[in-house]
Amino acid sequence: MEFTNQCKCICLALFLMLGAWSSEVTSRSLQDASMYGRYEQWMTRYGRVYSDINEKEERFKIFKENVAFIESSNNAGNKLYKLSVNQFADLTNEEFTASRNRFKGHECSTETTTFKYENATVPATMDWRKKGAVTPIKDQGQCGCCWAFSAVAAMEGITQLTTSKLISLSEQELVDCDVNGEDQGCEGGLMDNAFQFINQNHGLSTEANYPYTGVDGTCNAKKEASHAASITGHEDVPANSESALLKAVANQPISVAIDASGSDFQFYSSGVFTGTCGTSLDHGVTAVGYGVSEDGTKYWLVKNSWGAQWGEQGYIRMQRDVDAQEGLCGIAMAASYPTA
Repeated sequence: MEFTNQCKCICLALFLMLGAWSSEVTSRSLQDASMYGRYEQWMTRYGRVYSDINEKEERFKIFKENVAFIESSNNAGNKLYKLSVNQFADLTNEEFTASRNRFKGHECSTETTTFKYENATVPATMDWRKKGAVTPIKDQGQCGCCWAFSAVAAMEGITQLTTSKLISLSEQELVDCDVNGEDQGCEGGLMDNAFQFINQNHGLSTEANYPYTGVDGTCNAKKEASHAASITGHEDVPANSESALLKAVANQPISVAIDASGSDFQFYSSGVFTGTCGTSLDHGVTAVGYGVSEDGTKYWLVKNSWGAQWGEQGYIRMQRDVDAQEGLCGIAMAASYPTA
């Protein structure tokens, strides 16, 4: 009788353990099923198609990890910005930065150069979009020519300010034709070198005439010869000075280089970005304004080239006047602008 009761106890314990394990497995599988459903909805939204089931499963693992990172960051509640499950959610951070962030960092020149805005007056806020000097957000795709988009956006700005005409200019011309120096199309480049090329070439074609393809191509000499806008040269903003950068941005859109290598940058969605980032400059963007948020945080208004679905309709607000002289993510380290 005693033996039978012991058996009953053991069986009951095993049953309960199996039940708990089964419940845990079911719960986990339900969570996975829910996440997989979310993954497939995301695939549909962004038109993602994979070569086979193995790639799809591998990307799902990355997607799950990224979603966990995004939700953990947003739930922390101590940040002025939010992240979102955007079009880059199936890429590791290494994959993401390798294909897009190709600004070629270089040692800052120690030469004393002219800075035309040294004594410029600075309004409390500036948004060059509202003044008609900024074209719609563009998308560089998986070509690492951020440098071309940054330089072109700055040139579009100064062209509008000097001619009152906002013209979308050609990044592809820079990708295809500016290849005899540091600039190497999708493999990376520098905004200053792009300005030098444009000046030596006596101008740049329109995007309509020389449209963007997102891959390295052969220079089309006929299209290249059709100039829609020109510049007289370029100047560097004094390095490591947000006050100098402020004077410059108060007067025209400015090419800036930043460290955009972190996952927070990859998934940025809204608010004033406060980090995390370093100062290893790897991405060219364009400062098109500045302001102060409702909670009093000063920010730079930055135009990116990752499409309008990223960030705040393609823009990011980055904290301004930080303790580090380089600025947040190094934004004050290597700024420059075309002259006209």
